[in-house]
Amino acid sequence: MRQHSISAVAVATVLLAGACSSGAEGGGGGGAARTPAPIASSGGGTVPGAARIGAARELATGLEVPWGVAFLPGGDALVTERNSGDLLRVTPQGRVGEVGKVPGVAAEGEGGLMGVAVSPSFDRDRYVYLYFTAADDNRVVRFRYDDRVGALQPIVTGIPKGSNHNGGRIAFGPDGLLYIATGERYELELAQDRDSLGGKILRVTPDGKPAPGNPYRTRLWSYGHRNVQGLAWDEGKRMYATEFGQERFDEINRIERGANYGWPRVEGVGGQRQYTDPLLTWATAESSPSGLAYAGGSLWAAGLRGERLWQVPLDGKGGAGRPIAHFEGRYGRIRAAAATPDGRSLWITTSNRDGRGDPRQGDDKILVVPLR
Repeated sequence: MRQHSISAVAVATVLLAGACSSGAEGGGGGGAARTPAPIASSGGGTVPGAARIGAARELATGLEVPWGVAFLPGGDALVTERNSGDLLRVTPQGRVGEVGKVPGVAAEGEGGLMGVAVSPSFDRDRYVYLYFTAADDNRVVRFRYDDRVGALQPIVTGIPKGSNHNGGRIAFGPDGLLYIATGERYELELAQDRDSLGGKILRVTPDGKPAPGNPYRTRLWSYGHRNVQGLAWDEGKRMYATEFGQERFDEINRIERGANYGWPRVEGVGGQRQYTDPLLTWATAESSPSGLAYAGGSLWAAGLRGERLWQVPLDGKGGAGRPIAHFEGRYGRIRAAAATPDGRSLWITTSNRDGRGDPRQGDDKILVVPLR
């Protein structure tokens, strides 16, 4: 059994007081940053109707780059460890158990065991889906869960892999279809190549086939992405994704069928009709967003380099309000953000043991953040 710990110690919220700024240098095109200055408040969201957060508490510690979080019926969560290739089961009380090591994971650089998703019909089919880096590609597999890792069935293979920009987030949408976020492995033109699976958001059936209604009758749903690692939907079934910028602007995009998000022609806001501009942008030093969740009327974006959790209140029509920064510098790099099934709290994970962070006592951790 893995070493773990549970802590009920509350941790105060720290909010960003300064305004966002863009980097002075960068690659690709792009206009001015579009995100309004963040709100400074000691008590959480001050946007009318925006959720407020309570004090965070440590749920589990001593993990190794916990990358993906997906909840099972009943409230336990499956958690992937990128570097070790282990799949864990974590209870709401903080008990950590090893489901098993996923065979075939080739962890290197930003690759490894990443996304995890639970079938919407899990009670009937028991399917769990994983996205990982293998010897020759990134791939999505599924297996029948019986408290252990079962035989893997590949459903999407041939996603370009590299030392960087492997994407990796997977999630089932409100339509019951599986969405897959990929990166362009630092081969920039793959993002614009509609014949490549790199630099895309894919939409597939539960068995990995192109989903009905896809714009090009392939698995492609949207393209022109650099490196997407966060997917979420609001109550209106509108889809959002986080995207790493190069040196200037990180993004949250509202994802539309068949849209081209511009990379590498545009970084940030381009104002060109053939490309879809982001909903929000940040300077890369203030975000580098990975996981994304929706709860309490807001998007919640996990910031790696920015070392904070961004709250983005939504107006219910697909528009965004002024962002709010939580936990700036408090926990280091934040990798995942997942809303609990009841929508009353978030689970967030740190990523300080990923080779780019500064490990702290107890890292890496899962933290629970209540919403109110």
